[in-house]
Amino acid sequence: MKRIASSALCTALLCASGASLAATSLVIATVNNGHMIEMQKMGKFFEQANPDIKLKWVTLEEGVLRQRMTTDIATKGGQFDVMTIGMYETPIWAKKDWLIPVKPDAAYDIEDLLPSIRDGLSLNGKLYAAPFYGESSMIMYRSDLVKKAGMSIDDRPTWAHIRAVAAKIHDPANGVYGICLRGKPGWGDNMALITTMANSFGGQLFDMKWQPQFTSKPWKDAVTTYVDLLKNFGPPGSSSNSFNEILALYNEGKCGIWIDATIAASFVTDPKQSKVADKVAFAQSPIATTERGANWLWAWSLAIPKSSKQPEAAQKFINWATSKDYIKLVAKESGWASVPTGTRKSTYAAPEFVKAAKFAAAEGAAIATSRPNQSTLPPSPYVGVQYAAIPEFQTIGVAAGQQMSAALLGKVTVEQALAVTQQAAEREMRKGGYYK
Repeated sequence: MKRIASSALCTALLCASGASLAATSLVIATVNNGHMIEMQKMGKFFEQANPDIKLKWVTLEEGVLRQRMTTDIATKGGQFDVMTIGMYETPIWAKKDWLIPVKPDAAYDIEDLLPSIRDGLSLNGKLYAAPFYGESSMIMYRSDLVKKAGMSIDDRPTWAHIRAVAAKIHDPANGVYGICLRGKPGWGDNMALITTMANSFGGQLFDMKWQPQFTSKPWKDAVTTYVDLLKNFGPPGSSSNSFNEILALYNEGKCGIWIDATIAASFVTDPKQSKVADKVAFAQSPIATTERGANWLWAWSLAIPKSSKQPEAAQKFINWATSKDYIKLVAKESGWASVPTGTRKSTYAAPEFVKAAKFAAAEGAAIATSRPNQSTLPPSPYVGVQYAAIPEFQTIGVAAGQQMSAALLGKVTVEQALAVTQQAAEREMRKGGYYK
């Protein structure tokens, strides 16, 4: 009996050990922002429901993440099973056959996804990335400071009016800066904002012949405005600031006006994070001559690279993390104001969300008015608001971002920065075969 029991015990231990060894490791590459950090916290619930899958996170700053993922997927490296990518990469990588189509189950309710977000993540009618959260851009401002200064901000103000308000509320002696804008170089950093500014001044990245337009008057006017705002009314070190740095400044009460991703609204209105949570108001992104392309459209989304070692587990995770049930889980654990937004109609239809999130209407309007297919006043050959959905844009955008940063630092004039950007863009477009 002892021998039989001992044998049974050994078998049980071996089975347990085998089960442990057989557990699937799912490597997820993601960006280091608030909603993704929240997803990592929620990951324990996925693991509890799927004990055979263990999540491993690779969390990186946005620019580094893009470089790592682009290199890995292009070389079929297979480091990651799930990648966090955006509306720029998705159709390009899908066309190159680098991604596995996302195939949600019936309970997922794919028709609940916002049409503009879903379309931007699809190619030939197939969804190649599932949106985790979507965003546009809008104005977040300190209503108390604006009122004290005897000013106001309309729902769609001009850049000239924003400058006037920033000048009035700028008070560096007391640690308050009139305006905070992204200054860190990168196509998804400073160029995301600057391109929407150029759009609103009547500009475009390329004309219908694919000729770059960086030396046009709208671009000169937009970049001159950008540099003027940050030099005169921005915080020190603006050329190093991206989303997370400015979020920290805003939550400390150091920014009077911030124009950035709508997703920031849930953080700046959270009293657990923000010292000015009850003093924040919202408006649509500023315009100059047109509303077209004045606010961007983006979605951080989860995709499966063809080099994934665990595609079935990856699909299971994506179904969970981008589902209605995940949104309800975050609402239960952290509150409705903390749920990832900008992806589903049902979120904006939920009375609990509308009540908890005072930014819901402004965010919803910003996303609804952003049209990647009609983002510029003159006709343009590309899709995208703050980017052009062509492979060459990433290199062009990085080069442009560096030049805009140099102009902000005073190393070159605005005209010089735009001239160098124009030359770099023309070189890439010739190399890409768009013209001779």
